[in-house]
Amino acid sequence: MENLGFTAIPAITVICYLIAQIVKATALDNKWLPVICGVAGAVLGPVAMHVMPDFAASDVITAVAIGIVSGLAATGVNQIVKQLGGGDSV
Repeated sequence: MENLGFTAIPAITVICYLIAQIVKATALDNKWLPVICGVAGAVLGPVAMHVMPDFAASDVITAVAIGIVSGLAATGVNQIVKQLGGGDSV
């Protein structure tokens, strides 16, 4: 099998984006969404490291860092969608 370790990074971003969309549907203030995405990514990074044997990180600290960056990228993706399409922001 080919090295699929980097497929977890966009997967974490997509999952965090979906979490942000779910949280946006609640009464919680949208200013907390980047923090929620970062924390969700921090949790998903080590999970992906243990689930995927070819994950891009070999230690927990790096996995958490990759997860945080991937989670915060979900906020950036939402901003790009907002700027190009005129939708709501995270």
